[in-house]
Amino acid sequence: MTAIVLPEALQRRVEAAAGGFLRADGLPVVDFSQPKGEPALIAADSVSWRIFKNPIALFIGGVAAVILELAEPRVRSGVWDHTSFRTDPAPRLKRTGLAAMVTVYAARSQAEAMIAGVNRRHARVTGTADDGRSYAADDLELLDWVQATASYGFIEAFHRFARPLSPEERDRAWAEAGPAARLYGATGAPSSRAEWQAQLAVMTPKLTASPIVFEFLEIMRAAPLLPGLARPLQSLLIRAAVDLTPPEVARIVGLEPRHGLSSWQVPIVRAAARAADRLPLREAPPAQACLRLGLPADWLYRG
Repeated sequence: MTAIVLPEALQRRVEAAAGGFLRADGLPVVDFSQPKGEPALIAADSVSWRIFKNPIALFIGGVAAVILELAEPRVRSGVWDHTSFRTDPAPRLKRTGLAAMVTVYAARSQAEAMIAGVNRRHARVTGTADDGRSYAADDLELLDWVQATASYGFIEAFHRFARPLSPEERDRAWAEAGPAARLYGATGAPSSRAEWQAQLAVMTPKLTASPIVFEFLEIMRAAPLLPGLARPLQSLLIRAAVDLTPPEVARIVGLEPRHGLSSWQVPIVRAAARAADRLPLREAPPAQACLRLGLPADWLYRG
């Protein structure tokens, strides 16, 4: 892989646009370059560090994960009733994106502190789902499902659109999520593709259709999430996320091939994801985390 080198003025514009996604009112400021030498929850030579550096794959994978989460009635009610997603989606998505970056790239002490805060907030989230079942956000089955859908979304999006991963690499990526999953309380989250398939088989009979899935996709199309120059790509990335939805889940929630990518759109998304995989962003968390560990800022883009 050869890194893309942009003219300095254009590089600054791209850096500013990308950095804006992790900056919003109310978001904590995280210095990924400090404390010097402190490792992250996941090692720098991991598959995960290479996956999470790709913003296109993260966007696609994140949307796919939410589709899967919203198919579970208790998770669906927790997300829809206890967050600001419907009324103000952009800040909510930025908080989620920052949490993913902290989990993978921040110093271990920073990640542990953030996750502890998330767990305290989740402990207060309870309610009744639209199927009549009561739920709590810290229920083990739900924690495992949310953790699994995130891993599936991110790994599969990178594999399909940015760079094909070998079966061994995909299993490594699943296993690398383990330390953070346990901190979140998801002690039964899958640690391999085989375990994910087994969990999906168990959960599928518990999934249901809801108009909320389509409301979510419409919100994602309309929200100003990507920088101006990349905004036309947003609807294609959402269609790509639909394509990642496992067929058995797509049938349940009512997603059809027409909701996904057309054949001519697939190369566009792949080109964008592969370009993003070769474009170092010096101010972004992956580069700053490399500097914290004494590595070159473009280390993840070499070789």
